[in-house]
Amino acid sequence: MKHIVIVGNGVSGITAARHIRKRSDDRITVISGETDHFFSRTALMYIYMGHQQYAHTKPYEDYFWKKNRIDLVRAWVAHVETGTKQVELDSGQRIGYDVLLIATGSKSNFFGWPGQELQGVQGLYSYQDLEQMEVSTKGIERAVVVGGGLIGVEMAEMLHSRGIHVTFLVREQQFWGNILPKGEADLIGRHIRQQGIDLRLGEELKELIGENGKVNSATTVKGEKLPAQFVGITVGVSPNVAWLKDSGIATDRGVLVNKYFETNVPDVYAIGDCAQFHEHPDPDRRNIEQVWYTGRMMGETVARTVCGERTAYGPGPWFNSAKFFDIEYHTYGWVRAQQRESEDGFYWEHEDGRICCRIVWDKSSRRFVGINAFGFRLRHEVFDRWLRGAATVDHVVEHMAEAHFDPEFGRMFERAIQRSFTITAQHTTT
Repeated sequence: MKHIVIVGNGVSGITAARHIRKRSDDRITVISGETDHFFSRTALMYIYMGHQQYAHTKPYEDYFWKKNRIDLVRAWVAHVETGTKQVELDSGQRIGYDVLLIATGSKSNFFGWPGQELQGVQGLYSYQDLEQMEVSTKGIERAVVVGGGLIGVEMAEMLHSRGIHVTFLVREQQFWGNILPKGEADLIGRHIRQQGIDLRLGEELKELIGENGKVNSATTVKGEKLPAQFVGITVGVSPNVAWLKDSGIATDRGVLVNKYFETNVPDVYAIGDCAQFHEHPDPDRRNIEQVWYTGRMMGETVARTVCGERTAYGPGPWFNSAKFFDIEYHTYGWVRAQQRESEDGFYWEHEDGRICCRIVWDKSSRRFVGINAFGFRLRHEVFDRWLRGAATVDHVVEHMAEAHFDPEFGRMFERAIQRSFTITAQHTTT
């Protein structure tokens, strides 16, 4: 019987633990200093906003772990000794392993701004970040959020829900401009402003100013001084790997792995946000994937390898989803901010300015490449089938109703999209 030690109790580590248990009777120990039990990290904002309590974000009852013989250790790992196959905890305790699985996720980026160490300046990734945000924002009136990604818009919504005035600084000239094409970026930018958020595009943070150790204002590169008793730093995240220094485990930005999640050290694997592929199995995808569903897939895949069925990572077609206040976003396949020369695209927007759709296809073959949907839901399994089956864009548009998530109660936009697509095609060919 092997002893499998998993460092990190996020979706990657816990999925691996569950699937290892399904496949073996090996001893499993999960170590995390963040929380006693696995919780849904994407629900942090709803705890702050009062929609849920922490207990509601735990997918499994507390008895689940003992019942399934998964030992939980609440501690931070200070060091790994690969020679003796031991991890050293912050308490000094050592735990031996036969197989080590690293799943320590990410940490918020900070870029050395003057004053970033002041109280009231923080990111939002861990449960500890949520607890600190609760303390730092109690009774305040004004906040600044820096960075135009998904965590930034979530933090803006969280603060806004408590009546706190939010100034949102985004370096790019359009919201999430490195991901979204201009039509979608403009729609979301308008929507953020309509919620009462002071969205500042093309604006960067220069420094943070405080008094008695607490932040009280932020200065922009353009020289404007913004009053703020809280500053949220949401300029992306980086793999949490600094604790592996001097371990002999090779790292770059993340823990370097092959397509089997194997590191340079035998019996040591890495998955999730902290893993970095030497070369991703899909050349269109980034070598570090910091998305919930890919973390889950990595956990399932590595469990097979750890249990003797060496399995390469095969993530399939890209997809993702998010929420910008009350507008839902779904994407399937590839819709890039800048369309490739080999691609053609079609954009439709509803007259209310809150709903839109973009479809992209290959020019020469008319093979469907990807879709963005804002303000309405589409079925993942349908688009996954179309992408894997190399469906044409004409087939996808004709059968859009098949992909509608809720045909009984949801609003239907397929006919409007089909009419607009047909008219656009006619204008293109004449």
